[in-house]
Amino acid sequence: MSAPFPQVPGQTPRRTYLIVDGENIDATLGMNVLNRRPAPEERPRWDRISAFAEKVWSQDVVPLFFLNATSGQMPMPFVQALLAMGYKPIPLAAQGSEKVVDVGIQRTLDALMDRPGDVLLASHDGDFLPQIEALLDDDDRRVGLLGFREFVNARFTELEQRGLVMYDLEADADAFTTMLPRVRIIPIEEFDPLRYL
Repeated sequence: MSAPFPQVPGQTPRRTYLIVDGENIDATLGMNVLNRRPAPEERPRWDRISAFAEKVWSQDVVPLFFLNATSGQMPMPFVQALLAMGYKPIPLAAQGSEKVVDVGIQRTLDALMDRPGDVLLASHDGDFLPQIEALLDDDDRRVGLLGFREFVNARFTELEQRGLVMYDLEADADAFTTMLPRVRIIPIEEFDPLRYL
């Protein structure tokens, strides 16, 4: 966790915008980590993710959760659960095969260029690279990426030299109640043999 930026008296308190690409996180968990549809107990605990986002830079978080509602249906129990956890669900629909969630997130990241605050994106998708690069050009902004590090678009890793901070959904955010069957590089200082015994 990095140190908070100093607050200027009379200025609106600094905040973190947590942008969740729910479709991408769910697809990566199912296709790449589990190789099947996740069971309910294997899905991320979104309340833990927003709590982690608040701790990252020690400031209030605005959690935005993007959903694909092109089918005309919304998973109302899930939307209600998100609302109860303080998220702002953003169900988007498109007419054709447009990647509606990606477009919504891209537009949101563009809009954040004109607002103060820090950005934590939960996704693995390289479609957001131009927006993340532009946000990193602002020296008064911290930018982080939250996901499964081994499945993050490789170009994001290159952006660490420019200040992008990578956080792992399982190891850093503690977003799961069960240990996932991941094979990933583990820094020796994080290695806990008890997890494997």
